[in-house]
Amino acid sequence: MSVFTKVSHTELQDFLKQYPVGELIGFQGIGEGVENTNYFVDTTDGRWVLTLFERLNYADLPFFLGLMDHIASRGLPGAMPARTHAGENLVSLNGKPAAMVRRLVGQSVLFPTLEQCKQVGRSLGELHVATASYPGRCENSRGVAWRENTGRGLLAHVDADTRALIEDELRAQAALDWNTLPQGVIHADLFRDNVLFVDDRLTGLIDFYYACNDSLLYDLAITLNDWCTEPEGAPNAARWNAMVSAYRSRRGITPAESDAWPLVLRAAALRFWLSRLWDWTFPREGDVVHMKDPNAYRRILEHHRTHAPMACEKPGDGKRET
Repeated sequence: MSVFTKVSHTELQDFLKQYPVGELIGFQGIGEGVENTNYFVDTTDGRWVLTLFERLNYADLPFFLGLMDHIASRGLPGAMPARTHAGENLVSLNGKPAAMVRRLVGQSVLFPTLEQCKQVGRSLGELHVATASYPGRCENSRGVAWRENTGRGLLAHVDADTRALIEDELRAQAALDWNTLPQGVIHADLFRDNVLFVDDRLTGLIDFYYACNDSLLYDLAITLNDWCTEPEGAPNAARWNAMVSAYRSRRGITPAESDAWPLVLRAAALRFWLSRLWDWTFPREGDVVHMKDPNAYRRILEHHRTHAPMACEKPGDGKRET
């Protein structure tokens, strides 16, 4: 959630006239994330998050905003997009597509508890069930082809050890047939900074702008890699098992998924290592730009490559929780 496009007080005042949100009280840029420009906006009618989309275009955005409506309307703790007086949830600001969503209560956590991991796993499983009825479709812009192309594009700009690791992992990933795995709409970026809590109560799932159609298991792997690993890249067994068990209480794991699990975990780590390494190698300009250390995900990938993975549990042995 970096700030690449500046918005003045006057520009924002004029922009807000399109919405039934009252008068502007104040706003500030959000200096986290790496893709879009985001502001916290306070008005006399509440608190909001304004997003200016830096890379996504108008044609892509109805999928994401419609998905957020779909999720919130089914009782999941997602942010409902605001609509203008004309009923639109997508407009423009300073030449960029823009949308506002109600700001949810709660804060992200840096050091999650077992109960928080359990709630994230359960909510992710519920999300996968809820999105099965969503009619929209969006290919994963950071999927197999992107990982291959980005990895190849970095080879000339990295040291020999990094080049060898990228090449070897891309060769290994070529053996995985993603079409054998259950598919659906996934969040694809459910990191700790995209989940809100009040104490141990999960109050918000946010930032659906990487959501896409892909392997459901891949979404679980992405989430586990962020929430349930230690700084050296190894899994935290207690947090890992809590999240997996809670996820499986809402959606079971198939035999094909169990077989593919080692490579799926590695693919999830590879995706974020490559994106961070790319941003580190080719930094973007912005007023407030937050770049994340690529080595954190290199360590996770290297651990998955050299150790037997913690299980996603045996298929069919989960019992639905109440």
